[in-house]
Amino acid sequence: MHFPEGRGGLGLSPGRQRVVNEALREAGAPWHDLLVNPIGIGMGAPTVLTYGTDEMHDKYLKRIFTGEDIWCQLFSEPGHGSDVAGLAGRGVRDGDEWIVNGQKVWTTLAHLSNFGMLLVRTNPDAPKHKGMTYFVVDMHSPGVEVKPLYQITGEAEFNEVFFTDVAVPHSNMLGDEGEGWKVALTTLMNERVALGGGTMPKGKGPISRLINTWQQRQDRLDPIEHAVWQDTVTQLWIEAEVLRLTTIRARATAKAGNPGPEGSIRKLASAELNQRIFNACVDLDGTDGMLLTEGYPMTRPGEDGETRVMHSSEWEMLRARANTIEGGTSEIMRNILGERVLGLPGEPRTDKTLPWREIPK
Repeated sequence: MHFPEGRGGLGLSPGRQRVVNEALREAGAPWHDLLVNPIGIGMGAPTVLTYGTDEMHDKYLKRIFTGEDIWCQLFSEPGHGSDVAGLAGRGVRDGDEWIVNGQKVWTTLAHLSNFGMLLVRTNPDAPKHKGMTYFVVDMHSPGVEVKPLYQITGEAEFNEVFFTDVAVPHSNMLGDEGEGWKVALTTLMNERVALGGGTMPKGKGPISRLINTWQQRQDRLDPIEHAVWQDTVTQLWIEAEVLRLTTIRARATAKAGNPGPEGSIRKLASAELNQRIFNACVDLDGTDGMLLTEGYPMTRPGEDGETRVMHSSEWEMLRARANTIEGGTSEIMRNILGERVLGLPGEPRTDKTLPWREIPK
């Protein structure tokens, strides 16, 4: 709602989004933005809006929200996941273009994407946080190769992406040369809000799966097991409701602009809560929880043009392993909250001022 008119939104306050979401649900609309284009809407659009030119706004924003252009995020590398600023992928200026070489990893939906948010090192002699530059890259450019990474669910929503002499126009740069880390922080802060979960109705989302499982399985339990499980389910329901109310409160007070480090609170809490909820579902399933009913089809989501939404609790339990890794590990979230929200001293960083070229690899 808070994006400009004609560029994906209506120019209204962010708090109005909840009203729209509730109206869509009441109408039974089979729609959820973070299923249509999660990286584009959750991370790409806010970054383009903040750092892109008017021409970029016109070219990219509306098509992100309509789902005509799926986007991906090209930050992590095989040797640099949590330490994104240490990345080694290179971009070298060649007239009006930048020639990019390197490898990215864990790239969600890269196999479906038209565009990617690319962070590469353009000045290896600068400190690692200062020598990176941020680009929008056409994923169909010559030299871009996408290969699947199959997960423990049997699906490959993640990919590894190889860049071999890929020409990226200078006009595709977001922000200034060498200031890619500043732009990347906008993407990362929005990512954590997106991964922190939306404002689902009371009792909906992952917790509804646990409640349904409890209702189906409770009669099979002996009195002692029943009492223990009743306490467990109740506690998880309370935590889910507290998180839902926290999310509503945060969105109601949100202002136009990019979120701050507080978004890490919801990301951290929802990631760990999801794991506990689906672990409980599988435990309640008893011996049935030992089997993955879907099997391991070794598929790539979206290739058939359909988005699968419902999975078994066992599938969801496996997928939830990624929740505390993707978008910043829980350890990184705690560092951010400790340093940037609570004001605690930061951990020692001996390589922060060294030229990237001199940092031991």
